[in-house]
Amino acid sequence: MKQSLIIALDFPDLLQTQTFLKQFHSEKLAVKVGMELFYQNGPSIVSFVKEQGHDVFLDLKLHDIPNTVKMAMTGLAALGADMVNVHAAGGQKMMEAAMEGLDKGTSAGKKRPLCIGVTQLTSTSQEQMNAEQNIAGSLEDSVLHYAKLTRQAGLDGVVCSTHEVKNIHERIGHEFLTVTPGIRSAGGQTHDQKRIATPEQARDFGADAIVVGRAITGAADPLRAYLDMKAAWEGISC
Repeated sequence: MKQSLIIALDFPDLLQTQTFLKQFHSEKLAVKVGMELFYQNGPSIVSFVKEQGHDVFLDLKLHDIPNTVKMAMTGLAALGADMVNVHAAGGQKMMEAAMEGLDKGTSAGKKRPLCIGVTQLTSTSQEQMNAEQNIAGSLEDSVLHYAKLTRQAGLDGVVCSTHEVKNIHERIGHEFLTVTPGIRSAGGQTHDQKRIATPEQARDFGADAIVVGRAITGAADPLRAYLDMKAAWEGISC
């Protein structure tokens, strides 16, 4: 899913998801199925989106003991998602177990889903991290630490804000994926995000993929909003 603009399908049910996707006609999309949609509709939602021809980032942020995560990933691997994730805070052994589960659950001849680690949520500020997580130092250092741990565990990349992308690529390499939420158009509402950026900034910082939610799903014309955002991300003048 490198160089993708991923639309966050933050809807509660299949009907709203169907209504939204119908607006995109023959566009092949990359979409994120998160907790809200998955937990209220079950694994069949992934099958439905894949049947429409779209790529799926299954965003469940697994975080548990290694064996539980391994078994969960074994099941998720069979759903056909293109990318899944875990919380890097679960530790190296947990992330290694996640990869073992994905390998075990991927059918012969099929491509294993990409697996990325969540570093610090883009809704988290440095003040929150210091006070509530009791992690000293800068937020950028914390993100880089989790990124290095994720790499050591054999994962394909991380979820981070655009502001940490350059440092991660310089320290870990450009083949290590950086998937960046918190993307907004210039002047757009921040909602509950703290570390945000425009698509142009994400591209300039070197992000490999961006995740856009309400700026598209909440727009009066979602298709137009998507095409404008995609053009900005790809550096195309409209």
